[in-house]
Amino acid sequence: MTKKSSLLPILLQQSRRRVIWSGWKLVIILSMGLCVFALFRIHLSSPPETLLSRRRSFSREVVFSGPPKIAFLFLVRRGLPLDFLWGSFLENADTGNFSIYVHSEPGFEFDESTTRSRFFYGRQLKNSIQVIWGESSMIEAERLLLDAALEDPANQRFVLLSDSCVPLYNFSYIYSYLMASPRSFVDSFLDVKEGRYHPKMSPVIPKDKWRKGSQWIALIRSHAEVIVDDVVILPVFKKLCKRRPPLDASKGKLNVKLQKQHNCIPDEHYVQTLLSMSGLEGELERRTVTYTVWNQSATKMENKGWHPMTFSYANASPRKIKEIKGINHIDYETEYRTEWCRTNSTFVPCFLFARKFSRGAAMRLLSDGVAGPFDASYILARSAPD
Repeated sequence: MTKKSSLLPILLQQSRRRVIWSGWKLVIILSMGLCVFALFRIHLSSPPETLLSRRRSFSREVVFSGPPKIAFLFLVRRGLPLDFLWGSFLENADTGNFSIYVHSEPGFEFDESTTRSRFFYGRQLKNSIQVIWGESSMIEAERLLLDAALEDPANQRFVLLSDSCVPLYNFSYIYSYLMASPRSFVDSFLDVKEGRYHPKMSPVIPKDKWRKGSQWIALIRSHAEVIVDDVVILPVFKKLCKRRPPLDASKGKLNVKLQKQHNCIPDEHYVQTLLSMSGLEGELERRTVTYTVWNQSATKMENKGWHPMTFSYANASPRKIKEIKGINHIDYETEYRTEWCRTNSTFVPCFLFARKFSRGAAMRLLSDGVAGPFDASYILARSAPD
């Protein structure tokens, strides 16, 4: 009994130490777990600029020989109605200086039966998607075009164009203009009037990084990579940047409820906001090189609605084209900023392309030799596609 009694305090002390040590181990494990969780939360909520910069550090290495190319990226509904003008524009260009990619509706092919110009044969993307205006499918299609063009390491400039865009100069001038600048041309400004920013976008997209601008961009390669590699901003846009349903007279009073929904047009914000959050605004000429005239229209269901004006044969006169080509600055009211148009510090005309042009207007540009030497074969010697 005496021996056991003397051992009891020792056993109790050892047991107490084991309990204390186990407790400390539990505290250490819990602390490490909390640290990991905190770091994870910081990773998710930290300024995406940090995350996106980290992704850019793993940018694909590109090595190419020969001249750099401009990748013309056409985002079209189905066919390319102004292909005859683009064919004439490209006819006198060195084929080693450009490449063409077209996103059309799934299954549509560009061949002898669907386009007048050989430059577009087989240039459609095989993985195209159905695009709906005002939805995220628009920016997904843009990303598909950029991704396809990035496969060619010689592509160093990336110009997004619609099916109604026209060139305002010959190929040589446009090539020299874009290649002379180490910057992207992205129309980007503070959006303070329309309230398209959704509060739930925070903290992933801070409000002070929210930008608006023209969809029609001209990018350098590193910026194209940032857009294609983005896995942070696109999911937020797909979830929270959605177009409000259009007014419908048949819905009567239901329109009042529908118009209270948040309204956001993804393609007018995505690239601008992504590059802003990536800390790249200092690498941009914050303007577009594609001219658009916006007409304010009114209907019974709309007090205010903005739509691009379509140029017809009559208003695509040499005088009007000269006027557009003479524009040398753009005013941004929300930022009290005047953007004097430059490329590589040299003052230049602002616009290289324009939209929206009808076939008649494009024919007038062709006959006036605006985009290059007049080549009637694209109108006369080739039958129009069905």
